[in-house]
Amino acid sequence: MIEDGAMPGEGLSALETALYFFAAPLGLFLGISLIVWALTADRKAKKRSSLTHIE
Repeated sequence: MIEDGAMPGEGLSALETALYFFAAPLGLFLGISLIVWALTADRKAKKRSSLTHIE
């Protein structure tokens, strides 16, 4: 149902739909995950517990 005065545009193609709703969110998730991993990996590797490491 179209509201009075509404002028809908053209629909999205299958490729545009896949890019907007699947590829872009997946790319953002992977990019953010990689950044978080890179920023926290060194800290976790250097941190040693006295319960698991004996000098």
